[in-house]
Amino acid sequence: MITASDLELRAGSRILLAGANLRVQPGDRIGLVGRNGAGKTTSMRVLAGEGEPYGGRVTSNAPIGYLPQDPREGDLSVTAKDRVLSARGLDELLRKLEKVQLRMAEVLDGPENDKAVREYGRLEERFSSLGGYAAESEAARICTNLGLPERVLHQQMRTLSGGQRRRVELARILFAASDGGSQSATTLLIDEPTNHLDADSITWLRGFLKSHEGGLVVISHDTDLLADVVNKVWFLDATRGEVDQYNMDWKRYLEARATDEKRRRRERANAEKKASALHAQAAKMGAKATKAVAAKNMARRADELLAGLEPERQADRVAKIRFPTPAPCGRTPLTAENLSKAYGSLEVFTGVDLAIDRGTKVVVLGLNGAGKTTLLRMLAGTETSDSGEVVAGHGLRTGYFAQEHDTLDMSASVWENIRHASPDSPEQQLRTVLGTFMFSGEQLEQPAGTLSGGERTRLAMAGLVSSAANVLLLDEPTNNLDPASREQVLDALRRFEGAVVLVTHDPGAVEALEPDKVIVLPDGTEDHWSAEYLELVQLA
Repeated sequence: MITASDLELRAGSRILLAGANLRVQPGDRIGLVGRNGAGKTTSMRVLAGEGEPYGGRVTSNAPIGYLPQDPREGDLSVTAKDRVLSARGLDELLRKLEKVQLRMAEVLDGPENDKAVREYGRLEERFSSLGGYAAESEAARICTNLGLPERVLHQQMRTLSGGQRRRVELARILFAASDGGSQSATTLLIDEPTNHLDADSITWLRGFLKSHEGGLVVISHDTDLLADVVNKVWFLDATRGEVDQYNMDWKRYLEARATDEKRRRRERANAEKKASALHAQAAKMGAKATKAVAAKNMARRADELLAGLEPERQADRVAKIRFPTPAPCGRTPLTAENLSKAYGSLEVFTGVDLAIDRGTKVVVLGLNGAGKTTLLRMLAGTETSDSGEVVAGHGLRTGYFAQEHDTLDMSASVWENIRHASPDSPEQQLRTVLGTFMFSGEQLEQPAGTLSGGERTRLAMAGLVSSAANVLLLDEPTNNLDPASREQVLDALRRFEGAVVLVTHDPGAVEALEPDKVIVLPDGTEDHWSAEYLELVQLA
């Protein structure tokens, strides 16, 4: 169970949450919702014990499985399988068992052999108590359902794409939670768990979460998942800095929320009407000396009515994204010849050729691990190929959006990041761009590392807009965006006059782009786009 008492959270001087009392108990499946930037991710980090609250206290008396939006770094030399098994300490036990087996296979004298046999027995007993080889099978089953096949499990973490690493982390916490002895005690805190998952994996995940006996708090823009899984909803109200708690499922929450908003608007209108009448009456009476005291009392009562009102809710804002006219360039601003990449003995792709013509819209497809992100990094110049070369054509100006926001300096402020993205742009122009992406005032001084996933996406997009790029390289640009912001991004891409190379699991993003070409990895096959390829997008 997790308990938060009198919790206060801040982003810089901005109050995200004040005086909140929250509790997560076994059987609670809570959807944490609110607009982008309201503080959902910050709240989740603090509940997980990975962030300190500005005020209040968070306590937990049970294991916690936490999935942040961005993959954890950790030891990238371990295999994906060992990373998953480490959730129960099985990876280390297996290594010790293998070492003792090798010792036992050696020619040892009696005492040494007896010592090794006893040690092996102790380790095997411990291994069995943690689920043993059945637990290994359980881990493999979870990984398979999350789109991580056997070949990927034997790869080192450093060779995996960002999406694969994130699925490994998700598999790891689900494996820990599926331990029959501790399942009811484990609290899962998961932030956007469906990112990088295909349709079948999402369906399986819903079933897993619904059957989870421990506590659960989930942040997700996938309303189908929320409707299918949650039995409680916490609405983080950015206007009031409070959490409204609804002990009901998603459908009934939506109805109750609409009723509450309607009631608040009615109460405010009534209070304002009454205060206006009191002020008017006080003004009339104030002209007479005999009624001056009564007039002051009326005016004070009117002011008290207005002071007691909750802040007026503004409609949730969305970024008004418009890409500027791209910088002039040649007919084919970007080409690549005979590109290949391997990590040790693992060949990712080889012999890839491509040509990106001015204004062309291209989608890169391929199964997870086929090298889509790696190819974009090569085109952006942030990763080198083992062979071949990327050739910049006349006037090429690229804008790169990394799925893990690698282009942002997390220790630098919002303003420093936009200035770095476009060092030659006038200051007022950059402030205007940031304003359209809903960054202003003190938030410009906020470190990028403290932003939510949706806010980081908006900041990275602001950098692209300010760069006047003529070739956009976009890796999962719609992840972490609320529906309204997602539509704005897709509409801006649809209108963009330059070239776009897109990697995505989002079929809606592909349809909005109206692509001209498709490149299928790892073979590097180039083809004209047709609707038949749309089926491959979520599988990719």
